[in-house]
Amino acid sequence: MREPMKRHKRGRVYGAVVAVGVLLASSACSSPSADRAEPKADLMTRTVRPVAGCGDTSWTDPADRSPTRAPARCRPGAPAPQPLPEPRKLTIATGTLSAEYVAPLQVALDKGEFKKDGLDVTLKVLPTPDALPLLAKGDIDALWAAPEAAVMNGVRGGFDIRWVAGNFSPDPKSKSGLWVRLRDGESADAVAMAGRRMGTMIGKGSVIAYPMEKALEAHDGGLDRIQYQQLGSADVLTALRNGGVDSAWLLDPVWRRVDGEPGYAFLGGQPLGEPLGGMLYGPSLLKDDVDAGVALLRAYIRTVNTYFAADYKKNETFVAYLAKLLKSDEEILRSTPPLHMDWEIRTGTTDRLQSAYRAQGVTEGDALPESKTVNRALYEEAVGHHP
Repeated sequence: MREPMKRHKRGRVYGAVVAVGVLLASSACSSPSADRAEPKADLMTRTVRPVAGCGDTSWTDPADRSPTRAPARCRPGAPAPQPLPEPRKLTIATGTLSAEYVAPLQVALDKGEFKKDGLDVTLKVLPTPDALPLLAKGDIDALWAAPEAAVMNGVRGGFDIRWVAGNFSPDPKSKSGLWVRLRDGESADAVAMAGRRMGTMIGKGSVIAYPMEKALEAHDGGLDRIQYQQLGSADVLTALRNGGVDSAWLLDPVWRRVDGEPGYAFLGGQPLGEPLGGMLYGPSLLKDDVDAGVALLRAYIRTVNTYFAADYKKNETFVAYLAKLLKSDEEILRSTPPLHMDWEIRTGTTDRLQSAYRAQGVTEGDALPESKTVNRALYEEAVGHHP
């Protein structure tokens, strides 16, 4: 089943993404979720009660996309644990265990926050294309990733998957994003991007298509007016420096290597105040055991409120602990601004993502409505918010 994922291409649609869509659609047809018993709890009929420690600051208007919007927060230690009557084993797939955006899950596991809610959680490293069919069939319970083109194609093909919680937005001081080598006479305010070759380790169909589109359009370019060159993580910066590519999407902390150097310019990154990834649920937690789905988000949100509420990098002891937990270099971790951990999802984010995917040619058909891609009800229940 996985061999077509590597090779086939249909029309303008980027081969890997279409193949994922085909794989997802075929798996959806045989998904056991269609034969499952009635769900234990219905999201539409659940009772949402006030939660101690989570007041007005525990929710922000999803339509608020202000770059200065403060992320939702409860008091440290809130929402308090509500252990499930019976312990529940859950598997969360993630593409990596070492990236900083995975830190809340790693800390929640290490500090026993999941266990406090009666959850025995396993973090399993799996690429998103491999994890999606497993998520749709209930073989894994959640995916820490993003609503990428492959996810949208899977939902369109029949997968019951929703984006249920955000992860982070960047600090205003971060320059993780699109960098370009300036040509003679160019400046950061005057760069012609059309026709340039871009190096990226992610390729087409990633959520970075959305912020990349905004940056390109501001500089006489567009997702369909540049050439893509997919490179390994260690090769992106090298290619940019030796002229192998004209521009590159540089992640933390790689952009530090060119920041301030003559001949390079930062054109833009992820929008401030708008998470582009986080937790994805399949039928296991959306339908079969909603109590466990809420419990998982409750533990995640409590971890954010307790350990990541503000600038967590001001705490030297915590940064040292985090570096050890993530198996990363402590100095490198300190060298970049903190992430703004944010469990909420902004209105229209998946609309904007799908628009960028269509511009790249990696998805076809009408855009999916937000009701098919996002579910905020579980994190709202976790903090006691009535929508």
